[in-house]
Amino acid sequence: TEASGSGPALQELVREAEISLLECKVCFERFGHRQQRRPRNLPCGHVVCLACVAALAHPRTLALECPFCRRACRGCDTSDCLPVLHLLELLGSALRPAPAAHRAAPSAPGAFTCHHVFGGWGTLVNPTGLALCPKTGRVVVAHDGRRRVKIFDSGGGCAHQFGEKGEGAQDIRYPLDVTVTNDCHVVVTDAGDRSIKVFDFFGQVKLVIGGQFSLPWGVETTPQNGVVVTDAEAGSLHLLEVDFPEGVLRRTEKLQVHLSNPRGVAVSWLTGAIAVLEHPPGLGTGACGTTVKVFSPSMQLVGQVDTFGLSLFFPSRITASAVTFDHQGNVIVADTSSQAVLCLGKPEEFPVLKPMITHGLSHPVALTFTKENSLLVLDSAAHSIKVYKADWG
Repeated sequence: TEASGSGPALQELVREAEISLLECKVCFERFGHRQQRRPRNLPCGHVVCLACVAALAHPRTLALECPFCRRACRGCDTSDCLPVLHLLELLGSALRPAPAAHRAAPSAPGAFTCHHVFGGWGTLVNPTGLALCPKTGRVVVAHDGRRRVKIFDSGGGCAHQFGEKGEGAQDIRYPLDVTVTNDCHVVVTDAGDRSIKVFDFFGQVKLVIGGQFSLPWGVETTPQNGVVVTDAEAGSLHLLEVDFPEGVLRRTEKLQVHLSNPRGVAVSWLTGAIAVLEHPPGLGTGACGTTVKVFSPSMQLVGQVDTFGLSLFFPSRITASAVTFDHQGNVIVADTSSQAVLCLGKPEEFPVLKPMITHGLSHPVALTFTKENSLLVLDSAAHSIKVYKADWG
């Protein structure tokens, strides 16, 4: 098998089965034959482990709500999911834990260690975007709760939430990313109605920009208080100039076209450079790769690296899910394949790859630095924000 070249493909298939089919999408623990981890069918067809059924159900009435489609049911109406149990038996010893080489690697001087975690399931539901208010230091998260934007204070307590789940123009249907402007306005990309929505910091809608995007995805504030937005379907990068207090769109400009499924975007406050994270479609049956492109303020390409290029420096496949800049202008990416955060160095030096966080993450989807140089990582699998600080020891 190894000689024919199918060994790596088989390992990738098994790993995909583990992630997509063989773990509970509520607690992200692997299903098993033991009582607490047995996969259970809900009447709506979604599958969770028995421990999560018990946790979600009312202790007396046994009533619960499916965490995915919100359909009401009763805990006693669930049943064992036999296809998942059979798949567990079929794969048997082929199942292996996710590679631990990177997670268990000792922290090198300058690596980041986790000092605080907040959020958690229920407080956050499938979070997708993370931003920091430059004036107040509060943390803003977009997620799938009944109110789609949640604001946390510096201690991790919920200070405020807004953005009702709904079909109205002022509601938020499916948030993908969020940013906070220099004057404390919250900007959300809404894939549900393909719009950009602007709120003040107290949740009052100021502006809805619709009809201009195919699929707005990543959003970030520039030092000049503009907003850059990626359009994943159109393959473009846009700059929006908005009078936020008045709620008026002054100007839009296409900064880049012919990008390949651009999603994440970041702006360096040191240099003004813009990093875009592309997810070009894979060829054949291979998994999609990622490409990090960095443009100067005048939109000249100054650095680029893709999954293949990174594989020459890192022993496992890298799938970048988020990008940001540190205070020195280095490009930082989150990697969902090895559950790590990596420094790629400055764009003109690509790639100078240095692991920053190698353990403690499950599925990092967003990154941002605080003024104190702490790194906030949004872990969607844990439904939480993890605060890392540099360990120079």
